[in-house]
Amino acid sequence: MNRLFPPDSLFRNRTFAFYWTGRVAAVMAYQMLAVGVGWQVYSLTNSALDLGLIGLSQFLPSVVLVLVTGHVADRYDRRLIARMAQAVQMLAAAALAVGSLRGWITETAIFGAVFVIGGARAFESAAMQALLAAVVPRDKLPLAVASNATANQTAVIAGPALGGLIYVAGPAVVYIVCATLFALAVVLMSMIYMDHAPVQREPTTLKTIFAGIAFIRSQPVMLGAISLDMVAVFLGGATALLPIYARDILHTGPWGLGLLRSATAVGALAMALWLSRYPLHGESGG
Repeated sequence: MNRLFPPDSLFRNRTFAFYWTGRVAAVMAYQMLAVGVGWQVYSLTNSALDLGLIGLSQFLPSVVLVLVTGHVADRYDRRLIARMAQAVQMLAAAALAVGSLRGWITETAIFGAVFVIGGARAFESAAMQALLAAVVPRDKLPLAVASNATANQTAVIAGPALGGLIYVAGPAVVYIVCATLFALAVVLMSMIYMDHAPVQREPTTLKTIFAGIAFIRSQPVMLGAISLDMVAVFLGGATALLPIYARDILHTGPWGLGLLRSATAVGALAMALWLSRYPLHGESGG
């Protein structure tokens, strides 16, 4: 056991271990679901526009709810928020499974389920990010952030590939596995224990709701980094069209789509490893 978890290992902290495993399960479920939904929608409609709308349905809730999610995560029990969000995603995945098994699934129903999942994921992401600092000692936070990033990257790589392979057995099977992983995440979040005293917050006002935006505007470096990341997110939406490349250009099945979606994460991981070995030098501004 000591070889697997050295004395200073974060995973000897049960709370962090539950958090880390729950995050992997939830992110992997989301990535698998993205593969299943993308392939199923394209099989039903043969429409590139519908694939784009699926991507929009996933992304739009996070934009609309950006102020609300942060405010809620700052004021309420983040474990409860994460559990509720994961439970909503579990129910949506189960509904997709039932619809696929019974044959009444339509692209409209899929759009609705994806929109609900996108909204729940927006709350989950805000709560999970804020929760990390509460589950580890302050001196372990940098290591916890790195481990959390590793968890996310692992799930983003493994999830799509696994989802594509499972889809061979049918879309319902993918959704059932996703619902099971979300259920596992809910259980793990329920096992997280913290004895921190509740923090007193000032009453909710427009000032407190927009406090985050005011802070970002006062920090040019942070504003620039967030703006750059937003551009990457917008351009990264092209991955929603990967079912077209997988089926019509590469002539593969859903397993090929899974590998294509995993490839972007593999490339990101490879570049991160390269930059960790050969960091950039000099100033990046003019």
